[in-house]
Amino acid sequence: MYVSALLNALQHNDVILVTFCFKISTMASREGPRASGTDGSDFQHRERVASHYQMSVALKSEIRKLNIVHVLIWVLTAAQVIVSQLSLVSHKVVASPYQWEYPYLLSIIPTVFSFSALPRNNISYLVVSMISGGLFCVAPLIYGSMEMFPVAQQLYRHGKSYRFIFGFSAVTVMYLVIIIAVQVHAWQIYYSKKLLDQWFTSTQDKKKK
Repeated sequence: MYVSALLNALQHNDVILVTFCFKISTMASREGPRASGTDGSDFQHRERVASHYQMSVALKSEIRKLNIVHVLIWVLTAAQVIVSQLSLVSHKVVASPYQWEYPYLLSIIPTVFSFSALPRNNISYLVVSMISGGLFCVAPLIYGSMEMFPVAQQLYRHGKSYRFIFGFSAVTVMYLVIIIAVQVHAWQIYYSKKLLDQWFTSTQDKKKK
């Protein structure tokens, strides 16, 4: 009888011990593995740093895509200017450039600064890219839309066009270029501003640490 009671007590203690070990194991798994040399108190900081890094990588990817699209637009505009200036083809095939296209050729400058800023997180280059983007990209496009408006109005009212690019109305083609370019540059500046904020936040976190 005493032996039976003792065995029951041992079994009961085993159950308690197993339950206790299971709870300890569960709590440890919820907390997750701790980094070597830390007590886990900097978990939130490491999570914040990881979040900033992921956001920075995503923004850089979007900016690179937009930069590539802008380079393609710039190449097409530069090709029209070069072909016209060197008289490589007849002006009836490729019309002379509008006045806004000449200053727009400078729009490659902010894109070069943008490409240069991304690999090393260069804040100065990115700021120069944003400011020059407004000056060399957006401003010529606004002027171009105003310059071509009377021609577009004439085309709409009378259906007449006197300048062509490979058989298409030059004003229609260039307005399409302006619409695409405005969206590209607007998103470039928007994503660059968000990336700049991420870099500033990461810099401040490093200083606090």
